[in-house]
Amino acid sequence: MATRDDALLVRAIAETVRPLQGTREDFGPLMDLVGDARCVLIGEATHGTHEFYRLRALLTRRLIEERGFSAVAVEADWPDAYRISRYVRAMGRDADAVESLSDFERFPAWMWRNADVLDFVGWLRTHNDHGSARDKAGFYGLDLYSLHASMGAVLKYLDRADPEAAKRARHRYACFEHFGEDPQDYGHATTLGLSPDCERQVIAQLRDLQRERESLLHRDGHMAEDAQFEAEQNARVVRNAEEYYRSMFHGRVSSWNLRDTHMADTLDALMAFLTRRSGDARIVVWAHNSHVGDARATDMGASGEVNLGQLTRQRHPGQVRLIGFSTYRGTVTAASNWGGAAERKRIRHGLPGSCESLFHEVGLPGFLLDLRELGEAAGALRERRLQRAIGVIYRPDTERMSHYFHTRLPAQFDAMLHIDDTRALEPLERTAGWERGEAPETYPTGL
Repeated sequence: MATRDDALLVRAIAETVRPLQGTREDFGPLMDLVGDARCVLIGEATHGTHEFYRLRALLTRRLIEERGFSAVAVEADWPDAYRISRYVRAMGRDADAVESLSDFERFPAWMWRNADVLDFVGWLRTHNDHGSARDKAGFYGLDLYSLHASMGAVLKYLDRADPEAAKRARHRYACFEHFGEDPQDYGHATTLGLSPDCERQVIAQLRDLQRERESLLHRDGHMAEDAQFEAEQNARVVRNAEEYYRSMFHGRVSSWNLRDTHMADTLDALMAFLTRRSGDARIVVWAHNSHVGDARATDMGASGEVNLGQLTRQRHPGQVRLIGFSTYRGTVTAASNWGGAAERKRIRHGLPGSCESLFHEVGLPGFLLDLRELGEAAGALRERRLQRAIGVIYRPDTERMSHYFHTRLPAQFDAMLHIDDTRALEPLERTAGWERGEAPETYPTGL
């Protein structure tokens, strides 16, 4: 049961929010909030909710069409996402949007191989086909899990661009050959001292590519510059992934910080590249709330963790907007364990006193809350409050321990989109386990 103070806060929030009507105009206030920002980071409270993906895509469409945003950077591996980028810019060999998603094979494939991403990729290709070469928006990955795929991409590029350099790269990357396909085996063996690490080799390979950039680009042309940047970024992924997999056995804070710092560095590198190529670049980021919301406002920051939202705010003062999502109940696509099959799971109601429970008490199916213009709700919302985070694994039986942390919401995000009752994201491969999940109810198509 809500306390008297919470009841007053709910009333203040209700007077501040903008109800979502399911129209294009819902995003008008967010467009005003974005203003002339160069980076807009849009989160998600789960990795498997249809409404989060759909609304995020609709807002991104407006940012591309009306504000000239030139890239979407997502919580995905660089080589997998770059295949989509080639497709949407008519530079690849894929026949359609479905084929361009084919490299997303690693768990959790449903994060990107789903109906909502497919719709957005199809829209982005159509949008680009009607624009100039200069205006084509790309799709890029920020993550670093793709150790082996990125090594393969570097070698493929050098085989074409500089066969002698390709031989040197093969010799360096051969350091990983006896560890098998699972990078965690590499991290485990090197951490225990069972085998020497490959740090020196991957650093040398990245520096080699960077040093030879000008001569490799001497061929000229937009395509050559694009290919060189793609290869350099893959080499950077290999370098940082090597360190990441070693750090996994040193504790969560170390590996988390390496991963999010890599994301922030990749975003900066992408911003610099696109600015060199076509002027003042503006980028939309899609990632989980735990990466997008400023870590300094949460338990993460208190434990020494940094994240993408915090680092981007610090590096680009005044040029960043952070937008989060929340839900109170519904269904979600998630696994029970790492590497498990996608399941359609029922989300438990938000815990009493949590942000989700507070927003549920407002009594609207969906709303936008500008956290920079809170009015009477300002003071109470700045107090620490529980917030839920569901990633690719959902364990409702241990939900409080597994999925909640404390946050000061107005310091974490600039705005929140709350959808009270949500439904599971639809994977392109609907397994029997997913089909057996609790069937969703009928939801308003506008939300």
